[in-house]
This record gives sequence, C-alpha cells and structure tokens, in this order.
Amino acid sequence: MTDTTPVIHTRDLVKDFGPVRALDHLDLEIAPGEVHGYLGPNGAGKSTTIRILLGLLRPDAGTVSVFGRDPWRDAVELHRRLAYVPGDVELWPNLSGGEVIDMFLRLRGSYDRRRRDELIERFDLDPRKKTRTYSKGNRQKVALIAALAADVDLLLLDEPTAGLDPLMEVVFQDVIREAKSAGRAVLLSSHILAQVEALSDRISIVRAGRIVESGSLSQLRHVTRTTIEVHTTQPADGLAEITGVHDMRVHGERIAFDVDGEHVDEVMRQLAPLGVTSIVAHPPTLEQLLMRYYGDSIERPTTPAVTATRGPSQ
Repeated sequence: MTDTTPVIHTRDLVKDFGPVRALDHLDLEIAPGEVHGYLGPNGAGKSTTIRILLGLLRPDAGTVSVFGRDPWRDAVELHRRLAYVPGDVELWPNLSGGEVIDMFLRLRGSYDRRRRDELIERFDLDPRKKTRTYSKGNRQKVALIAALAADVDLLLLDEPTAGLDPLMEVVFQDVIREAKSAGRAVLLSSHILAQVEALSDRISIVRAGRIVESGSLSQLRHVTRTTIEVHTTQPADGLAEITGVHDMRVHGERIAFDVDGEHVDEVMRQLAPLGVTSIVAHPPTLEQLLMRYYGDSIERPTTPAVTATRGPSQ
C-alpha cells in the first residue's frame, strides 16, 4: 500500500525578522516521490521556508512537519533522511573535491561508492583537484554529488544548478528523474523556469511569504489565459465582447487574443461559424504564470491565497 502521508506539511507558517514578515501564513504540502517546484523572486520567502524545514530557523507561528516530525526539535534525526544543496556552495579549500564528497557521505554512515563514482563521472568532475581551484559550477557539482549519492528520502534544492553549463543541466534533470523514480521527494527552488517545468509534478508560486497558486502545470494553466491566433473568412469583431476575451489584435484576416482558461470552450463555439481556415492555441508559459503575480507590483497581496488544488497529487 502506497504511503500518502506528506513528506512536508506546513500550515499557516509565519516567520518575522523584526518588522519584516518573511512568511505570512504559508501552506505547503509535498507527497512522497513528488518533485515540487517552488517559485518566486528573491525575497518572496523561498529560502526562509527551506531553512525552517532544515531546522535552522524556528517559525513564529503555524505548524511544520517533515516526515511527521518537528524539524526544530528533531533536526538530527531528520537530517539522516534528507539532503540539502544551496545555491552558493562554500567548501574547505585545502581538501579535494573527492575528499569533501566522501566526508559528507561518511557522516551519514554507509553509502554506495559505485553510485558516488558514477555521479562523479556523469557530472564530469575531477575529484583529485583542491576545491580552492574549482569554479562555482564545480563547487555546485560537489554538493549535488554528495546529496544525490546519499541514501535519503528528501532532497531540498535551493538554486542547485547555479553555475552549471547547459550540458550539466541535462545531467541534473536526468538524475532528479531517477531520484523521483526511486521514490524520493524533491523540493526544487529555481530561477530556471524550463528546469522547473520539465521536472515538477506540482508547482507552488510564493509571493510576499504566501502561496498564491499551487497545482500541476496543467491546472495552473487552466486558471490563466491562453493565447489564440486564428484566420477566419468572416469578420470576428464580436469576439472582443465575449466574457473572458482580452487584448484583441486584428491584422486583416488574422486575429490574435488572450482568453481565460474557463472560457476557451465558449470562444471555440463562437469561432466555428466564422469560417476558420487555421487556428493555433498557445498555452501560457511558466513565465507568464509568474508574471500574473509579479508583473504589476510586488506588494503584499490583500486577498487570501488561491490554490488550484489542495494536497498532494493522486
């Protein structure tokens, strides 16, 4: 029987730093084996969330659990089951990359050396060099290899591929898919939207310390606008009056407009009698989904968070 107990669960999580509210009643839930994209600009609360999950910060209010335990009280036990990769890795300069990886892995006890060696090869890391000679990308590789070679159930990744080149980005995506197949949960905070889109089962968008949207990419696309480009033989001026249609652009027989997800079906029915000769629909990109919440301002929202779905994917 599959365990559906959330790996991560927060409810009404609050964290203040003096007059600044970093987390404002944040709700987040991640299921076993789920890759969860965590999106938002700098200052939105992503890193604060991860530090609370690691037991490095104590929340001021609300509840938080990792594997059903309190990360503040049970940090030592929980760290045996999770691995963390930050976006800016500092290493001991006089140790080699291989020595650092081995030290991290030995701290956990036994580990699979073949898996360690395989990841070193896949990430094209020279483990014999002193870490003081490493580029930022190579320092990231050390942290990634140490985390991915560990026998853990949860990966907390905060901008994990900062400094990696595109070829290594492909390797990273492959190993994260393998981790998911092995049943590991992954919280992935990243500014690389293509990475999040390619890997995530669900995505949460955080703004000013609140989750303003959470769901699968298809669910999030359903609650935002689709761009439609269509050629018709009959005038389509009346489309602009349909509820949910926005920003109509007419160029001869070609019409382009945006339509809210819940009104796409109605628009298609209205288009049918107009002599459609060609039609193309562009679902919103992840960037457009983010701009829905960050394109106007970054002031704190005054309305409750909207969620496309509650709880882990089934």
